[in-house]
Amino acid sequence: MKIAVFPGSFDPITLGHFDIIERAVPLFDKLIIAIGQNSQKKYMFPLEKRIEFIRKATEQFHNVEVDFFEGLTVDYCLEKEAQFILRGLRNPADFEFEKAIAHTNRTLAHKKLETVFLLTSSGKSFISSSIVREIITHGGEYELLVPDVVRV
Repeated sequence: MKIAVFPGSFDPITLGHFDIIERAVPLFDKLIIAIGQNSQKKYMFPLEKRIEFIRKATEQFHNVEVDFFEGLTVDYCLEKEAQFILRGLRNPADFEFEKAIAHTNRTLAHKKLETVFLLTSSGKSFISSSIVREIITHGGEYELLVPDVVRV
C-alpha cells in the first residue's frame, strides 16, 4: 500500500494546498493530511477548526485521512508506515528549502522515506496561508484564495 503524508500547519488550508491534494489523490492508496502542532507557534485557527476545514474540503476523496501530530514529521511518517512525504512547491525558493528537509528526512528514516514534490498549478502558486491570514486580519476578500468551507 502506497501511503503518503502531506504535513503542514494548514492555518488555514488554501486553494494551493487543495490543488496539491487533488492531484496527489490518484497517486497514492492513502493520503494523510497531517497537521503539525508546534507549541511555540501561535495559530489563527485552533487545531479543531483546521481539521474541520480540511475534512470538509476533502470529503469527496475516499483515500484521504486527516490527522495531527507533534514532534518530527519523519517520526510521524514512520509510525503511520508511510513511504512518502508529499510537498507542494510554489517557487525556486521553496525547492531549495524543501530539498534540505527532504535529504534530512530520508537520512533520519534510514532511506525508508522519499519526498515527492508537486508543483502548484500556475494560477495558485502565489497563495500562501500567511498571505491569507493577513488578508483575513485586514478584512479583505480571503474567500478567493481558500476552499469554500473556510469561512471566518
